[in-house]
Amino acid sequence: MGHLDHAALGWLTPALSYVMACIGAALGLRCTVRALATTGRSRRNWLLTAASAIGTGIWTMHFVAMLGFGVTGTDIRYDVPLTLLSLLVAMVVVCAGVFAVGYSRDRGRALLVGGLTTGLGVASMHYLGMAAVRLHGDVSYDPLLVGLSVLIAVVAATAALWAALNIKSPVAVTIASLIMGAAVSSMHYTGMFAVGVRVTPSGDALPGATAMQFIFPLAVGLGSYLFLTSAFVALSPTAGERAASASAQRPVRSVAPQPRG
Repeated sequence: MGHLDHAALGWLTPALSYVMACIGAALGLRCTVRALATTGRSRRNWLLTAASAIGTGIWTMHFVAMLGFGVTGTDIRYDVPLTLLSLLVAMVVVCAGVFAVGYSRDRGRALLVGGLTTGLGVASMHYLGMAAVRLHGDVSYDPLLVGLSVLIAVVAATAALWAALNIKSPVAVTIASLIMGAAVSSMHYTGMFAVGVRVTPSGDALPGATAMQFIFPLAVGLGSYLFLTSAFVALSPTAGERAASASAQRPVRSVAPQPRG
């Protein structure tokens, strides 16, 4: 069995991946809070932004962590179409969960269905990303740890959707985001500890792209999207602020004094 290193670059990749997960969670929660305070097209747009932020954060967390993944005795490449498919899956399933919570009248049921759907989707994203790995050897999985990673994904997704419905203040959102980031990271590394590799030495060239050729530029691009969107949301007025501004700008009618007598 080849020796697996999950932190080949030291603590840089685990720490940075956790930060990306927290930023995606915080941005997603703030956008969902904005969405629930609006209606119509505005609600839809905020929910789309929330879903893209959470999905991007989860995917970026996974592949930033994968930058530190190495196996002794073999190089590693990534299948580009499968990697992009994993990003699409992350976006679609998170979008389904967020919209279920944002529009359903029975929020308890929507929370359960959305949490299960989103959690299974996040786990699918993770294992699709692992299926994109190309190396000299055979990859196997510990079924117990795989099941545990899926359970963590479902619980984390349900907790995230619950937080989106119930947490409003910026301080509470920050705390919830730190917890959610830890949950997503735990799911990832539980899934990674389930991996075993039997290396078959070979001089043949591996298909696919290296992490630095493909994963790193894409992760940087998505990370930049998260930071720019965070700035936009921070500077965008809330529904309450817009209402207060409109009220302040409304002209005050002066009442003419009535003549006596």
